[in-house]
Amino acid sequence: MKIKLRTNNQEHTIDLSKPIDISIELSASIENVNAWYLDAPKISPVIVDNWVGNVAQGGAVNFNNIAFNPHAHGTHTECIGHITKEFYNINDSLKTFFFMAELISITPEIQENKDAVITKNQVVEALQKNRPEALIIRTLPNVESKKSKQYSNTNPTYLTKECAEYIKEIGVKHLLIDLPSVDKEKDEGKLEAHKAFWNFDGAQRLDATITEFIYVDSQIRDGNYLLNLQIAPFKNDATPSKPILYKMMNS
Repeated sequence: MKIKLRTNNQEHTIDLSKPIDISIELSASIENVNAWYLDAPKISPVIVDNWVGNVAQGGAVNFNNIAFNPHAHGTHTECIGHITKEFYNINDSLKTFFFMAELISITPEIQENKDAVITKNQVVEALQKNRPEALIIRTLPNVESKKSKQYSNTNPTYLTKECAEYIKEIGVKHLLIDLPSVDKEKDEGKLEAHKAFWNFDGAQRLDATITEFIYVDSQIRDGNYLLNLQIAPFKNDATPSKPILYKMMNS
């Protein structure tokens, strides 16, 4: 199925039969991507007396419990409720699901303290004059092991505060990145990038979201896409999500 989409006086054709999935699936495995010092997710059948929720074990249906943390175990989308005393949940914060998005690739800079960071100047250079509603950042090198990496105690790449502020200032509402967090793993709770992006100390951006732990295959080119940001309807600060990209072909 193909649809027509007009943006900035330019008509595009979108082929909905060719989705590009940039999420990481969640599995009950030690090879599942992981962060924040937690064990692997668990998926196990319900057992009640002599009944088991597993067909292979004699049950009538498969009926599993799942234990996981959305921030630690895969692609997830979060709202400002992640860092506020007040309760905000992602299911109320995200009410529309299609956005014009720009995919950029950045090689992190190594600072004097050996931290790898994404800077404002790098994002300025990559975006040029583009001002997308959604920004997708792919870090380089783009190794497939990102989909199974155990990030705890590795001090992963993060955004500088100035970078996050710039992304907010140019009007990006939805930020997606292939890292466990936009902030430094151990920062004494400062959360400077999260706070800058959500304008925590000003008029808070309650409808803005951050999606972490994506994976963008190297065959996918930088540029403009239509983003479908799919979420599970959890009444929580974060939820597992499935961001899908669609190529935009000029008509």
